[in-house]
Amino acid sequence: MTPSMGSSYSTARVHQQEENPEVKTIAKAGLLQAAAILLTKVSEWCGQKLMQGKEFTNARNINGIAEEMLTSNNLKYKISVRYIDNSNAKNIAEQIKRARGVDMSDELNTVARGANAFYSDGLKLAVAPKSKPSLILHELGHAITAHKGKFMKFLQKSRIYAASVPTILLMFNDMMPKKQGEETFIERHAGKIGFCAFLPTIIEEGLASWRGISAAEKVKKTVSNMDLKPLKRNYAFAWLTYVISGLGLGIAAKQAILENKQK
Repeated sequence: MTPSMGSSYSTARVHQQEENPEVKTIAKAGLLQAAAILLTKVSEWCGQKLMQGKEFTNARNINGIAEEMLTSNNLKYKISVRYIDNSNAKNIAEQIKRARGVDMSDELNTVARGANAFYSDGLKLAVAPKSKPSLILHELGHAITAHKGKFMKFLQKSRIYAASVPTILLMFNDMMPKKQGEETFIERHAGKIGFCAFLPTIIEEGLASWRGISAAEKVKKTVSNMDLKPLKRNYAFAWLTYVISGLGLGIAAKQAILENKQK
């Protein structure tokens, strides 16, 4: 074999490997895994920035804004607002268990540590850490959305089903007719479909923050010691974690399709 023939043969082999669908699939899976790890790190960083962020005003003013949000939306006697720390988390959990038969100990302990805040429409309860009371405005934004009609309720509840998207895509993809060497619609667009499935949650989370910021802006007109920049910054970091979750779901959907093709 002459050098020129050997060179042509090597080039052909490299070209064949590049065109090999299995090699491409493995390479894509590796890149997706790396992207998923990166997104996790970025989400953790955003969460840390949120919890480290300064409060935009004192707890008294925040409670006043919360009261105004409830009153102006006819929710004052419908929604319970609680600020949680280690001194009251256990008692409040016991009260909920006696009244509603639901054990919220783990959730409230997480809030007490300053690591979460939430609104439960079933319990009609909004909670935030005493160490980070401004988060209650966002949670009351969720409460307001929950009482704004069926479409808004759909936005809130859509996240329950979003996690099932990769499995659903696999099921539908298996049912679709396939042509040799061609990708199906789902195989081509699984990542986009996964992200779009989480888009209602991203929109609703942004809306909840917008409601909280809008309420603070109204009260700021009559209160001097407020700086809304930290509130907007904190809520931006919180919202970014949901955008990242949407991207993560898109990656998970694409990974599921690729792993299924490797079987």
